[in-house]
Amino acid sequence: MRLGTLLVLVWLVIGVIAAGQRHYFSGQIKGCSHLETIAETIGAGPLNFMGMNPQGSCRFPRPSQ
Repeated sequence: MRLGTLLVLVWLVIGVIAAGQRHYFSGQIKGCSHLETIAETIGAGPLNFMGMNPQGSCRFPRPSQ
């Protein structure tokens, strides 16, 4: 396994641990913004433990009338 691949995998595993500590995987998915927050937390990886707290907010365009 190459070093870059290993670093990315470790980064993502740390993000999953952070999301688990924030209880994002318990209960029902509450919508698009909940999924986006989980994805941002996993993507932020170790930055979560340095004070970053990503929050998602999905906004879909409304149909024209």
